[in-house]
Amino acid sequence: MGRHFEIAFRSALLLVVFSFVLAVPTLAGPPLICHPINIGTARSLPWPNDGGNLVGLLDYDISHLVPETLSLLGPDTDVLVRMETLRRATIYAQRNAVVAKELLLKLHARATANAHDPLAEFDFGYLVECYKQAQLARSEGLSAWRHTEWSNPAANVDGYGSVKNAITMRGQDGEMEFAAALITESGSHKVCQQHIQRAVVGAKDNPLLAENLSSHFGKQTVAQALATSETK
Repeated sequence: MGRHFEIAFRSALLLVVFSFVLAVPTLAGPPLICHPINIGTARSLPWPNDGGNLVGLLDYDISHLVPETLSLLGPDTDVLVRMETLRRATIYAQRNAVVAKELLLKLHARATANAHDPLAEFDFGYLVECYKQAQLARSEGLSAWRHTEWSNPAANVDGYGSVKNAITMRGQDGEMEFAAALITESGSHKVCQQHIQRAVVGAKDNPLLAENLSSHFGKQTVAQALATSETK
C-alpha cells in the first residue's frame, strides 16, 4: 500500500507542477532553434536577457565560440544546459561557416574518441540536428543571418540516430528523451509521443524538466503522457 501511495503522491505532485507552469506564447519556427530551453541559473554561452532572442550578443567574439562551447559541455553539465548551449552555439555559428564546421568536427572527434560516452555522442547528434533546423529557419526567413553565406556542414548526417544511441548507452534519461521529442516533433507523431512519455517519467523528480516539457508541448499533452505512463 505504501508503494501505491508513493506513486499516487508523486503523480499528483507532478500534475500540480504542470498546472502552475505559466503558459508561454507559441513560438514559430524550428523548435531546436526558436524555442529556448529554461536552464534556471546554470551557466551557458553569453546571451541577452531576452531568452528567445535569435541573434545573441552582437559583440560576441565568434573566435571564442568553439573553446567556450567545449568547456561548457563538461561531464557534470546537465543535458538541458547542453541543449541550450548547443542552441546558442548554433545561432552564433551562423555568422561564420568556418567556425560552424570547426565546432561540428570537434564534437564529432570527441564522440569518436569516446565511443562509450553517451554525453559526447549526444552533443554531436544534437548539434547536427540544431544545424539542420538552423538551415530550415534560414530558408523560412526566421534567421537574422539569412542573407549571409552559410551552408550546413551536417546536412547529410543522422544526428537523431546519435541521440538515440546516447539514450541507449545512458539508460533512462528524461532530459535526453525530451531532446529526442523536440527533434522528432515535425516527423512521426507516434515516435515523438513515445519520447514525450518517457521524458515525463523522468520529470517526476526533475521540476525544471517538467517546466520545459509543459512550455514546449503544452500541459494537456504532458498530462496525457503522464496518465499513459501511470497505467503501465
